[in-house]
Amino acid sequence: MATRTQARESVIGLLYAYDLGNEGIAKFVDDILEDKKIRNKQKDFALKLFNGTVDNIEKIDEELISHLKQGGITDIGSVEKSILRLAIFEIFVEGVEKAIVINEAIELSKKLASDGAPKFINGLLDKVKKA
Repeated sequence: MATRTQARESVIGLLYAYDLGNEGIAKFVDDILEDKKIRNKQKDFALKLFNGTVDNIEKIDEELISHLKQGGITDIGSVEKSILRLAIFEIFVEGVEKAIVINEAIELSKKLASDGAPKFINGLLDKVKKA
């Protein structure tokens, strides 16, 4: 059975595709999650995260942009942006404990993103205030 971390990893892949302009990815979410063996409760969890992040993307991006010291949102890599968007969604909308979200985001960035990503993601998410 898939873990929540695996579900989040799949959601990051979906958000990455969405960020690259594949907004029709939502039509294939069920198939993609099934391919990754994300089923039952974890599938519901992944769908909630993906749909919630996409539905709230403007608010999430406003929060993200408000904490950037230099450059804009377009200067952030798509994988890093996907991780940040998911984390901000979980903090603000889902109300998940901030420390848990930051830890998960750092671990996922170590696995999926560039070498400097964990430090960048940690620093930015640390500035995000829980709603």
